[in-house]
Amino acid sequence: MSSRSLLIVLLAAAALGSTAAVSAQEFPLSEPGPFNVGVKSDTFRDPARQAREISLTVWYPSVRPQGSPVPDPKKTGLTAKPGDPPDTSGAPYPLVLSSTKVARFFAPRLVSRGFVWASVDGIDSYREMNEEMIDQPMDILAALERVASAPPPGLEGLIDAEHAGAVGYSFDGYNSLALGGVRIDPGYYLAQCPRPDATTAALVRGGFTAFSCTAAGSWEAFAAHAGPAVTTSSDGLWQPLTDRRIRAVMPMACEGWWLFGARGLAAADRPTLMIVGERDEMRAENLLIFRYLGTPEKALISFVGKSHMMIYETGAVTRMAHFAAAFFGHRLKGREDLAFYYSREFVAGHADLVWGTDRNSSK
Repeated sequence: MSSRSLLIVLLAAAALGSTAAVSAQEFPLSEPGPFNVGVKSDTFRDPARQAREISLTVWYPSVRPQGSPVPDPKKTGLTAKPGDPPDTSGAPYPLVLSSTKVARFFAPRLVSRGFVWASVDGIDSYREMNEEMIDQPMDILAALERVASAPPPGLEGLIDAEHAGAVGYSFDGYNSLALGGVRIDPGYYLAQCPRPDATTAALVRGGFTAFSCTAAGSWEAFAAHAGPAVTTSSDGLWQPLTDRRIRAVMPMACEGWWLFGARGLAAADRPTLMIVGERDEMRAENLLIFRYLGTPEKALISFVGKSHMMIYETGAVTRMAHFAAAFFGHRLKGREDLAFYYSREFVAGHADLVWGTDRNSSK
């Protein structure tokens, strides 16, 4: 969603440490899990939106040949093999949702730990507010319904769509934030155009946001694109773009303040883990979003010295994958033991991480 586009890159994150007891230097959940990774493609039309065509990539645990070792990502990376037979030994597996652009960074590693990942192909960043802000979250919701009701052939019974999570970075961070139960506040957004209040103006001066008054100039068309089922309410807020089956969300380096405002963010109602670089130009916006998120189950972790482009750094991707495995393992699988690995206590053991708003100013 930012003006800096993410390339579709599959980064092989280096494994750190061993699976022994955790020390202050280890991120054990960044290591690959016991499963191979298979991948299948699917294309369908969304009947709720004039038969809009959506293409998916579905990543799933696949059978590891007998006697083969767990892959060492230092040497080979984690690769996804098209059409490999699924491993049903731990089925059904919780579901993670995102764009395919972001999934290529993280999906193989999490899937190797016993998740299915469904990603929407073709959605990408954009420079100004437009209908993508509606279409992209709705595409992800359509993907959820598709894999729940008609999974790709051979994956029947493999997916636990009742326990789904959404994750994203940058433009896709907005999507995962939107899927967390927050609500668009048209009154707040339109009041910012053409003269934003001091809070919003401070974010705009940073120059690193796609949010603008573009949509305000054609608001009726923008709202019509969302449809009355979304825009109709008794309190002036739009209905949330989410689904009850999405039980946890992980927005990273996200945007959304201008469109949601304090009232819209207060509607967030499910566990949320936010991640951002401490030098990211959008960190001030992330701190603001975090402050007003209504869910009591929320956490924010900042990577010291890292900018918005940390998504290109293998070490940062490795750590983000660790936190995703811990967060979704806890929230979707009920693994209480994994809560430690994204806790204040764990973060405190790493000098290059910041918990919550403990250190507000970017360096």
